Amino acid sequence: MALLKQSLALLLVVSLMLATAPVGIAYQADEPGASTPVQTAPQTPEQLQQLVAPIALYPDALVAQILAAATYPDQIVEADRWMQQHPGLKDKQLGDEVDKQPWDPSVKSLVEFPSVLANMDKNLSWTSSLGDAYVNQQQDVMNAVQVMRDRAEKAGNLHSTSQEKVTHEGQTIVVEPADPQVVYVPEYDPWLVYGEPIGIWPGWYPYPGLFLAGPGIAFGFGFGVGLFGGFGWGWHHWGYDWHHHDLRFDNHHYESHSRIFVNHDNFNRGGGFHGGAPGRGFGDAQHGFAGRSQPGTHSSAFSGFNHGGVARSNSFGGRSSFGGGFHGGGGFHGGGGHR
Repeated sequence: MALLKQSLALLLVVSLMLATAPVGIAYQADEPGASTPVQTAPQTPEQLQQLVAPIALYPDALVAQILAAATYPDQIVEADRWMQQHPGLKDKQLGDEVDKQPWDPSVKSLVEFPSVLANMDKNLSWTSSLGDAYVNQQQDVMNAVQVMRDRAEKAGNLHSTSQEKVTHEGQTIVVEPADPQVVYVPEYDPWLVYGEPIGIWPGWYPYPGLFLAGPGIAFGFGFGVGLFGGFGWGWHHWGYDWHHHDLRFDNHHYESHSRIFVNHDNFNRGGGFHGGAPGRGFGDAQHGFAGRSQPGTHSSAFSGFNHGGVARSNSFGGRSSFGGGFHGGGGFHGGGGHR
């Protein structure tokens, strides 16, 4: 019954996507005279800076987990719904049950940070665009993270605290937990924290527990990551090699096998999609969801910008396909018990 409900939920997501965002969705359907994807301009540095603004000040390993998981928006939806359906699972029992799920390790890892997972679900449009950008502009995305960190530092809003350590490696700004066993997710307004205000990403929903009204940064509850250390997808398995602009999983390059987004370079070189093992959900249901892009749009499922860089609205209004609002009545998921 649970599997049937999840299948119906994913089917509803796909149906809503097809019904409400026909411009942003791309297919691999056979069309006369169109055997390869229409190539579109990459997102500009300014667009990417706006896209990464909500996560650029997070610890490096969490940025890596989010970027990797964003390539699986279908699993983000499923995992957040699963968390809502199992509120009584805690600590190792939660880890044991998550370990059984067929999700990508990056998605499983976000169960350690339920507010982050829920935020990605609620802002599914943004998540989808972030995943597309990571697949096609990985180095540009990480350059954008560094630009935004530099801006926040110059604005006086990014510096070492008792919760996190901010250091420099040459021109690179590194953000790490002050205590390696407790991770604090900073709360801030991504449109104000970088000094000069930037435009709000279309339809952005400020998730409680991650959003702070005003220009500064605050820290709430810390998430204890030691309890999940025995699982192969936990916090300590993730990192970032800034020198090579490379996400690391178990000290190796992380390769997403999602088939929701097409890597344009790989598609063109081989005459078809080369994304590794098939993904689940959206990609399978749509035979390579986001494989073709409409002229004048990016290939993400819910692109926030059109080809000319003009912000456009999306039908979901920044929320995921199953309504908005807060989780559990209180808005903020419980995390680790540390302050």
